[in-house]
Amino acid sequence: MTTAATGGSAVGAGLWGGRFGGGADDLFRRFNDSLPFDRTLVREDIEGSIAWAKALERAGVLNADERRSLVLALEELLASVLRDPSALLEAADEDVHSWVERELIARVGDLGKKLHTGRSRNDQVATDLRLWTAKEIKRRVKEIRAVISALVDFAEREKETVLPGYTHLQRAQPLLFAHWCLAYVEMLERDEDRLLDALKRVRISPLGSGALAGTAYPIDRAALAKDLGFARHTDNSLDAVSDRDFVVETLSALSMCAIHLSRMAEDMIFYATSEAGFIELPDAFTSGSSLMPQKKNPDALELIRGKTGRQIGNLVTMLVTLKGLPLAYNKDMQEDKEPLFDAMEHLSLCLRVLPPMLGGTKVNRERALQAALGGYTNATDLADYLVAAGVPFREAHHQVGRIVRSAIEEKRGLEEMSVESLQKHAPKVGNDVYTALTVNASLRKRSVVGGTAPSTVEGALERVRRMLRERAEPSADQSVEMRQARMDDLDAICTLVDHWAVKGENLPRSREDITKAILDFGVAVVDGKVVGCAALWIYSPQLAEIRSLGIDEEFQGRGIGQELVQYFLDLARDLHIQKVFVLTRAPKFFEKCGFKTVSINSLPEKVLKDCANCPKNTCCDEIAMTIETSSAPPSPPPAHVAGGQR
Repeated sequence: MTTAATGGSAVGAGLWGGRFGGGADDLFRRFNDSLPFDRTLVREDIEGSIAWAKALERAGVLNADERRSLVLALEELLASVLRDPSALLEAADEDVHSWVERELIARVGDLGKKLHTGRSRNDQVATDLRLWTAKEIKRRVKEIRAVISALVDFAEREKETVLPGYTHLQRAQPLLFAHWCLAYVEMLERDEDRLLDALKRVRISPLGSGALAGTAYPIDRAALAKDLGFARHTDNSLDAVSDRDFVVETLSALSMCAIHLSRMAEDMIFYATSEAGFIELPDAFTSGSSLMPQKKNPDALELIRGKTGRQIGNLVTMLVTLKGLPLAYNKDMQEDKEPLFDAMEHLSLCLRVLPPMLGGTKVNRERALQAALGGYTNATDLADYLVAAGVPFREAHHQVGRIVRSAIEEKRGLEEMSVESLQKHAPKVGNDVYTALTVNASLRKRSVVGGTAPSTVEGALERVRRMLRERAEPSADQSVEMRQARMDDLDAICTLVDHWAVKGENLPRSREDITKAILDFGVAVVDGKVVGCAALWIYSPQLAEIRSLGIDEEFQGRGIGQELVQYFLDLARDLHIQKVFVLTRAPKFFEKCGFKTVSINSLPEKVLKDCANCPKNTCCDEIAMTIETSSAPPSPPPAHVAGGQR
């Protein structure tokens, strides 16, 4: 059996090994251990452990110093594994919980053994998986919106293009190409709604339920749920540790979305065939043949269609796993993760492929129009013309059916037949019949809500554009509060700074440095959660720098970064500081905020004080940008700035 010193499972055995006299069989360990896949949850396991340390302090199990030591070690562990995951990838621990505990004990000694007080791996893994699922659902929703946006752009480009509509794969009636795009927008909107509805039942905290009967310690589960970003806590410990409904529900929503993408892929595969020839797919998302040089195969679309089977399989796997399980936790539940991880990964790939592929797809408008004119797709319009002339619809239907049969025999379109020929089967046909048989007339008549008339399609496009704008902004119940940082924001600020430092966007700052500079920081808060931070560092009465700007990735795209920058520009103006600068690798963002690029040498205060001691002094890849506070328009006093504090 591998020892703890070599990163093996001795600690894992230590979690439950007192009852057992010998080591586990090597084959059983390979069968039993879940670290090869549940290491995906390492961030969530550490975040859950940080929240549990705070809960133990509130319960009197840990004192403040112990909690601080544990939290600091856990934060350092998270930053370390994000920066270099090799230690986790090479470990032989039983599961991610064992690995985190072993690494924590290596950092803080016996204090690390106190963290698991009152907690079971049963409620721990349920919490980790809910945290991970919530984050991934939000990412899939963003990706769905990106596909919707790409479809809207496609529809805008082709809103005058006519396409044959099909039923039973037979040409039926002419449509606008934009109407086809909007059909898939409707499906994807439902997919988004299903995922967001599932998210409501994901965001419930099981932590504090113990193994099955609850914890014996006075844990404030409401405060714990809030610390974790959950909406509330579970109400029954037995159900909490054994519930995987949220996994099934999420997999169901993912499968439905995959089915919709598969249908879209099938349409486009057909439209791209030589037989149809309505579209040409971009080279970047197709492949050729090793034998036939003329081939251009729609591989990306075929993979989207093909991956739908594994999505449905993942859902069925989870349903079958759960169907006969008694309460409470059973090892079968270890099989919940791989289907969910797989489904999220592959749906994400499909969703991310579609926007650039749709953007590069070309439409053969003339070919599509000719197809829409063929196949007697205006037969229904002729029947409608007869109804307007007083013929009952069922009789009009029969008359037009006989006309179509006659036209097929004569190898003519309906619009090519003479009035006399039409009147043989439909006596009420007049000389004005041909205006009713044009494609444009057919489209314009279908102006009912949801129809393919140009005016209706334009209205539908505007509705979707408005929806995208509204959903890109914080909802009314998610207003953003800008305020000065407090000491209880320290953990969140350190997490944000570490996260962006690991990604190379900001310079790292120690917890001690941030503690000393806490009054320099401002934070953006949504629903009580710190989702952004930055600091204003004053160099002289005339010059200050905005530094350590970072936004939680789940809240990016809402304008929170720009609001934080404006918050500090207003503060600098209030302090009568004339100029604010940044050193950045994201110049386009700061250009939107009004900053202009300058030479770093124009900022001698920064060069002399910081740059001279920076390890990147001779190879700096950051761009210096400045703004005069007098030229930056003051923001109106927003309702969400708490107490007007700056």
